[in-house]
Amino acid sequence: MHPLTTNVCMTTLSSSVVVTALIDSGSAGNFISGTLCRQLHLRTKVTSKIYQIQPITGETTSPTRIHRKCEPINLQIGILHQEKIQLLVLEGANVDIILGRPWLVKHDPILSWGTGEIIKWGKGCVTDCFPEIPRPVQKPLPVFTTSVESPIEKRSVQIPKIYSSYKDVFCPKRASQLPPHRPWDCAIDLVPDAPMPRGKIYPLSLPETKAMEEYIHEALSQGYIRPSTSPAASSFFFVAKKDGGLRPCIDYRIFNQGTIKFRYPLPLVPAALEQLRSARIFTKLDLRSAYNLVRIREGDEWKTAFVTPTGHYEYLVMPYGLVNAPSVFQNFIHEVLREFLHKFVVVYIDDILIYSRSEAEHHHHVAEVLQRLRDHQLYLKAEKCSFHLSSVQFLGYIIDQQGVRMDERKVSAVVSWPEPTTIKELQKFLGFSNFYRRFIHSYSNITAPLTTLLRGKPKTLLWTPEAAAAFQSLKSAFTQAPLLTHPDPDLPFVVEVDASTTGVGAILSQHHGDPPLLHPCAYFSRKLNPAERNYDIGNRELLAIKLALEEWRHWLEGAKFPFQVITDHKNLQYLRNAKRLCPRQARWSLFFSRFQFSITYRPGPKNIRADALSRMHDHPETSETPVNIIPEHIIINPIEWSAPPVVATPEPRPPPGCPPGRQFVPRTQRIALIHSTHTSLGTGHPGANNTLTLLSERFCTSKVARNVPCPKAPDTYLQEKLHPLPVPNHPWSHLGVDFMTDLPSSDGNTCILVIIDRFSKFCRLIPLKGLPTALETAEILFNHVFRYYGIPEDIVSDRGPQFISRVWRSFFRLLGVTISLSSGYHPQTNGQTERKIQEVGRFLRTFCHGHQDSWNQFLGWAEYAQNSLRQPTTGLTPFQCVLGFQPPLFPWNGEPSEVPAVDYWFRESERVWDAAHHHLQRAVRRSKSIADQRRIQGPAYAPGQKVWLSTRDIRLRLPSRKLSPRFVGPFTILEQVNPVTFKLQLPPQYRIHPTFHISLLKPFHPPLIPSTEPGHEEAGRRLHLLGQGNPAIPT
Repeated sequence: MHPLTTNVCMTTLSSSVVVTALIDSGSAGNFISGTLCRQLHLRTKVTSKIYQIQPITGETTSPTRIHRKCEPINLQIGILHQEKIQLLVLEGANVDIILGRPWLVKHDPILSWGTGEIIKWGKGCVTDCFPEIPRPVQKPLPVFTTSVESPIEKRSVQIPKIYSSYKDVFCPKRASQLPPHRPWDCAIDLVPDAPMPRGKIYPLSLPETKAMEEYIHEALSQGYIRPSTSPAASSFFFVAKKDGGLRPCIDYRIFNQGTIKFRYPLPLVPAALEQLRSARIFTKLDLRSAYNLVRIREGDEWKTAFVTPTGHYEYLVMPYGLVNAPSVFQNFIHEVLREFLHKFVVVYIDDILIYSRSEAEHHHHVAEVLQRLRDHQLYLKAEKCSFHLSSVQFLGYIIDQQGVRMDERKVSAVVSWPEPTTIKELQKFLGFSNFYRRFIHSYSNITAPLTTLLRGKPKTLLWTPEAAAAFQSLKSAFTQAPLLTHPDPDLPFVVEVDASTTGVGAILSQHHGDPPLLHPCAYFSRKLNPAERNYDIGNRELLAIKLALEEWRHWLEGAKFPFQVITDHKNLQYLRNAKRLCPRQARWSLFFSRFQFSITYRPGPKNIRADALSRMHDHPETSETPVNIIPEHIIINPIEWSAPPVVATPEPRPPPGCPPGRQFVPRTQRIALIHSTHTSLGTGHPGANNTLTLLSERFCTSKVARNVPCPKAPDTYLQEKLHPLPVPNHPWSHLGVDFMTDLPSSDGNTCILVIIDRFSKFCRLIPLKGLPTALETAEILFNHVFRYYGIPEDIVSDRGPQFISRVWRSFFRLLGVTISLSSGYHPQTNGQTERKIQEVGRFLRTFCHGHQDSWNQFLGWAEYAQNSLRQPTTGLTPFQCVLGFQPPLFPWNGEPSEVPAVDYWFRESERVWDAAHHHLQRAVRRSKSIADQRRIQGPAYAPGQKVWLSTRDIRLRLPSRKLSPRFVGPFTILEQVNPVTFKLQLPPQYRIHPTFHISLLKPFHPPLIPSTEPGHEEAGRRLHLLGQGNPAIPT
């Protein structure tokens, strides 16, 4: 029977997480896993009494002692049931939370043992655990305006009485109705063979699930979406808003790539500004849910489909995220207000500006626009509308009765540049300005007082009045023509961005002149707030792009040409193709979908202009001279450690020869002292020599070296003397096989089966379409080797899936062939084949490096060349050893002069084979002698003995390889497979082959001081890897 578990939402002061709870009627208490406590950083305190827990398994084990409880936490089960509970901390629990009999008695739930659900709660839960559901109350709409540099500021906005008859145009309820089809519906036309999105369903938390259900219900009731049977399915997920709410997002990136772009032009800003020069009064209107006011063209709704955990839906209105949405809406609103354009209305996407020369005229103009919006069922957001203004900010300009002037924010990044106080700050400013020197008249004369300060590599900056005047003159030059140009919508834009640890900077530029030179149009710089400074470098660079696009949205959104964003963070080039995004990146990616741009990488040293703007907010440089904050007279010793109480009192009469100033440790207390010194956190198992050094500094340690080695920190692995494989007696009796993989496709082949005769070193190279099965591999060997050279006695291979399968073993058992597999993580067993693969790879790289897909044409020559090379082990070529003669190294068209007799051929072949066998044995002995010079005699192991296992080739589930243990265990030897290979008794969670070479083993010596913890000897090092019963070694 499966245990009854349920998902609960656990909320603490700092986080909210969904965990698994086990409902256990046999448990005498309510518990939380100690691991979960540490992961969530929950505070714990000691209980008033100690609890003893005995598992009901029939095992005679000592009870678990529990003496800590965690801080009170909030648990939510289902949608409504909530409670505050305090749980006992249980170490070693295999579930997150255990709700035992006390919890069942308190809540008295009715459980469904078939479905594992809680059907009904007890009577007390109705009043104590279910929150009171408030009735909805109508609240007035909050009215506010936003500023780039200021937080949201709420203010009260009253619609002027003169427009009271148009209150329905500001009604949110009317705005939520499904709009009608119009001639300007959003069409989604795809290029031929456009990719079809197959979005994944993202798992949602309980709050996200609730928000999704509310959004789907509301959108269905409004008619904005409907159930879908579309073959397309974009992903649906949530991102967090700044106010803590959740915003639904749909990933349309794949569809946007295959959508035919709609290039509707944006308004010409210079022409629009010319109309505003004589205006005296202004009104700004903002459309509510602008994109949702446009319908999807009938028949294209299926292309907007998205998937959620509750179903498959598609939009009937234009959603945010479609690539053509800005152009479609600009076309739509232009057609609606076309009669008023160039007269008293300027429209940019969802921003409408009404301008007039007099107040009476303005009342009439605003009324006409409101009536036109009512006729087309378009509605406004009252909190973002401003009426009857004498000065207004629009499209990056300030418009008032005096005319049109540049927005100060456009050049504030340069105008507010502080005076340099260090050499480094002056170098930053000059590096920024030097790029624009060709646009500034008499640039060298202006900067002369500044460059003079850098002569001779000074260490401090001596700021002079002449330098201050030059600094101000240079800043003024940046904000005046001809350097700063007005943006031209008929030219592509370039946005340069950079982020530092304290701020972000950006420059909006365009190419002008012949040859085209990059002229700046606007500058942007902003200081990062404390939260933004905690972003990693990638997110800070992405934030710089987002802020720059927000600042210049009126120029970049719907631009005539795709613009270029230049950054010094290379990874951002792949933002559009990212498979997984964090919530913040997903929210920004939804904003980026409104723009057509590409991201270009520029190395940091070349991105000096945006870099200088981003570092305007750097903190002043501080002295790097270290300062002592602790008086030296109170420092006694850098590191002090104390001896355990058992050796704290020295023997009254130290023996003769004990150095003065050192304590003598008697024999009875010597072991405890060594154990304390060796295992303390301050020493960390330093080894025998270092431990003796530490002891000799404070104690008289006569004969203390006679102690056991540390069982926890084995140093280096022992290398057993070389044990070569048996020397064959004739060709093709002992083979080595392996695959050469990961090759580019050549004539349809992607890998090579390498077969080598261990006697003659003769090799066969067989190209394959892909890795074969075990039976297919056996058939290849039979057709290419056995039918020509006979059935071998032994085949050596690695532990690939083909060679360890039951089919492979059964096939060769019937043929009488022995199968020899390399031991775990020791490919040297099949070293001849591995070496041959390296030589074949070197040959193919030499002849087909320029055309890697042609390696199959050279494979025959590679085999011919390998078999023509004289082998130092035999003194013969493989051809001579197998055939009795050496074929010519170059094509030979002549006929042979004579044919040797058959008996002569056999006698000659036998002589060649005997000579080859003699040379091979001599080479093996020479190789063994050379190898053994770097090896020592390995220890003798026997079944039943315990050993450490090296982690050199084992993937551990630990964060850092450098800090991981070098050996794990100890493990018991089950059997000795051969003189250098042993089979170990491994835990079933490891799921790796249990046979290992002797070089990966280390003898285990039990500690002289037995541990007081049960099972410590066996599990001491394994606990670091297995944790809560999870295997540390993945499959």
